[in-house]
Order: sequence, then C-alpha cells, then structure tokens
Amino acid sequence: MNIRRLSPDDAPAYRELRLRALRDHPQAFTSDWEEARTRSLEESRERLASAGVPFWGAFDEGGALAGMVGLECASRAKARHKGTVVAMYVSTESAGRGMGRALLQALMVHARAIGLTDLVLTVTEGNASAIRLYREAGFLAFGTEPRAIVVAGQPHAKVHMHLHLG
Repeated sequence: MNIRRLSPDDAPAYRELRLRALRDHPQAFTSDWEEARTRSLEESRERLASAGVPFWGAFDEGGALAGMVGLECASRAKARHKGTVVAMYVSTESAGRGMGRALLQALMVHARAIGLTDLVLTVTEGNASAIRLYREAGFLAFGTEPRAIVVAGQPHAKVHMHLHLG
C-alpha cells in the first residue's frame, strides 16, 4: 500500500473512484452521483490542484487508486484552526487492509503541519465500520443531525464527530 497526496495527474483515477463511491454508497455522501457524473475531468483536475482542499490517495499493490480522503480547510479567520475531513472512501475489495487508517494518519500529519488544532467530520448513522475507524483515530461523536440527507426519498441522519489534534 502506498499513501500519497493526489495531484492533478491523478484526476482520471480520482474521478472514477469518486463516482464509484457515490454510486455504490449514496447514503454515505452529501454529494450526488447524478450531479457528479456531469462534471468534467478538468473539474477533477482543478479540485486536486486546490491548496484549500488537499486529497490523499491509497494505492494498492498493483498501483491502482483504492482509497481517498480530503481535508477542507476553513477560510474564515475564526475557524482557521479546524479542518473538515471529506470524501473518505476505500473500495470494498480493499477494505480491512488498513487503508482508511493510513489515509486518516496522512491527513492528520498534514493538518498538524499546517497548524490545525481540530478536525471535524460527519458520518452516516449506522455506518458502523466508518464510525469505528473514526473512533479508533480519536474522533468523538458530539451530536446527530436527523434527516441530514435524503437519498431516494429516504432520510438519513449524520453523526457529527470531532478530534482535537493537540
């Protein structure tokens, strides 16, 4: 397994994995597959070039992108101490190999290096494996938003989690 920061050159693999995540697990993300599939490859390149939302990728033994996570950094002065973990996904066939843990570790190292002291995220209520991963990384739940997203007419709650990096 290789973990590294994604670059615009990774856009084709990133876009493919992102669309797969959104299609296969629509309740796990606030983004929508129908909307995302209409976006161009160039938009994926631009997203990966953005300093404000760096992404890391986990590559399997064959060199294929099998997992990803992003860090959305706050722009407002009073919130610049924290970042939001976004778009966390590890492919089903790569689950259970420590990729999620390694991705979170890379993100947390970077967050500390740029001076962040806190991380937040949301995870769909009932996603036991993701909640366990985040708890093992030190995140604590601080509330649940009922009906946070609606997928195919079904509401889903989101658990809000926080990690103090200090």
